Amino acid sequence: MSIRITTKARRGMVALTVAAGLAVGVAGCGGGGDDDKKPEASASASKDTGSNPSAQEGTDEPLAELKGEDGLILEITSAQRDSGGFVTVSGEMKNDGAEAARVSVRTSGDETEIIRHGTSLGGATLVDSASKKRYYVLRDTDGRPLTTTGMPRIKAGDSIPVFMQFPAPPTDAGEVTFQLPTFAAATITISG
Repeated sequence: MSIRITTKARRGMVALTVAAGLAVGVAGCGGGGDDDKKPEASASASKDTGSNPSAQEGTDEPLAELKGEDGLILEITSAQRDSGGFVTVSGEMKNDGAEAARVSVRTSGDETEIIRHGTSLGGATLVDSASKKRYYVLRDTDGRPLTTTGMPRIKAGDSIPVFMQFPAPPTDAGEVTFQLPTFAAATITISG
């Protein structure tokens, strides 16, 4: 299975980064309506204790492991700041359960524009608690989320690669909270 971004999506990415960056400031990000819907699962975030805290490459240690429903685990392996003004969060969606599982449609979020493009990770957000801002997944000019979409049913023990792109928080915001509906939240470190 391959994941691809259309040429049209690439062209709209820069314009959307600027537009989304201006529109995402939300004061008081503490309360969300999904808090009661999250599974009672724990998240663990790995922190590098060496002399180079931004070095993520060359290690097998994930930034965070978030537990979700039906044995699904989202392992975040990198959160890389790009020069274009966005952050790409990458990792794997693993099925740690005994039976095949499908990623919940709730991970797409509740925005009509994103939902109409099918199952995705479009409901993901990054929260910068210091500046009290929440950053939503970027979209192309047709409203498609810049994330993994159309995820297949995942067999027990299998995993698929996933990604999400967000407007970049300020450079002094090294740690942010990653949230995805139906998964536990975790603090991750942005590199680059």
